[in-house]
Amino acid sequence: MAKSLVMVFQNEAGKNVSLSIPNVRENITEQEVKTVMQDIITKNIFTSTGGNLITIMSAQIVNREVEELSVR
Repeated sequence: MAKSLVMVFQNEAGKNVSLSIPNVRENITEQEVKTVMQDIITKNIFTSTGGNLITIMSAQIVNREVEELSVR
């Protein structure tokens, strides 16, 4: 099962912007995620078409199960 961390921010235009990190570590803590999200905002690491990321909105760990089909 593939696990991803999805972090959601609000940009200067008031729109939500999602960043997805694949293969997230099993034992990641809420505090670690919050710290990284705050660093992304403080250091302007990412921007969007609606401007800089300015607010932490949410974060989720998403579990996704992929089943390959042999169709060739």
